[in-house]
Amino acid sequence: MSKPLIGGRVRAVLFDLDGTLIDTVTLILSSFRYATRAVLGAPLPDEILMCNIGVPLARQMQDISPDHADELLRVYREHNAAMHDSMIAEYPGTREALEELREMRLPMGVVTSKGSLMARRGLEAFGLGRFFETVVTADDVALHKPDPHPLIEAAGHIGVPVERCLYLGDSPYDITAALAAGSVSVAALWGAFPPEAVLAARPEYALETIIELPSLLDGEADRYRAASHTEESRDERQDNRGDG
Repeated sequence: MSKPLIGGRVRAVLFDLDGTLIDTVTLILSSFRYATRAVLGAPLPDEILMCNIGVPLARQMQDISPDHADELLRVYREHNAAMHDSMIAEYPGTREALEELREMRLPMGVVTSKGSLMARRGLEAFGLGRFFETVVTADDVALHKPDPHPLIEAAGHIGVPVERCLYLGDSPYDITAALAAGSVSVAALWGAFPPEAVLAARPEYALETIIELPSLLDGEADRYRAASHTEESRDERQDNRGDG
C-alpha cells in the first residue's frame, strides 16, 4: 500500500448493510407496520418499531411482543421478501466510494444483523457483492452487534487484525461494536437513526455521505472527527431556538 490510511491505522474496511450501503429504511418500516397491524391489530408508533434497527430481527420481535414474536417474524419476512426489490435503493455515491477503496487496495467486508439470504439479495440487487471478500450475517455468528464478535469474525475472514479495520455503520449498535472491537469507528449519518442518536454512541469519526469515506482514509481525518459534528448539531439547535 503506497500511503498510510488515517495514520497507518486502517488496513481493511467493514460496512454495515441496511442504512449504510443500501437504503432499506422505507422497506423496514413498511414491513414492521404490516406485521404489527396483521398480528397485533394495529401498528405501533414508528419510533418504537425502529428503535432496535441494527440487532437481529428475531430479537426485535421479542421486544415488541414476546407472545407473538414468531408470528410477527413470519409475517414481517413474507411482506419484506415480496416488497424488497421495489422498495430499496442504493445510497448516492456508494458504488463510486467502493471503487475508490478498491483502487486503494483495501480489502472490504460487510457485517450485518440481517439474515444471509436477504443480505445477499440486497447486495446483488445493485451489483455490490463483487466488492466484498466476506459477508458476515446474523446466520453466521452466535453473538450479534453490539457485541464485537461479528466484526472479529469478518476481520478473521479477511486476514486483518480487527484493530486495523474501520467499521462504518448507521446505528448506535454498530458504533458500540466497533469500539468494543478496537476498530476505527465511523458513523454513517444518512441511515435509519437520527444523527444525534448515532453520535451519542461516541464514534471517532462521522460522515454525512458515503462518498466522504475515501477522503477520510486519505488523510483528512480532522475534518471528519465526530466531535465537530456534535458541536455543529448543538449550534444548529441553538440557532433554531432563536431568542424566544
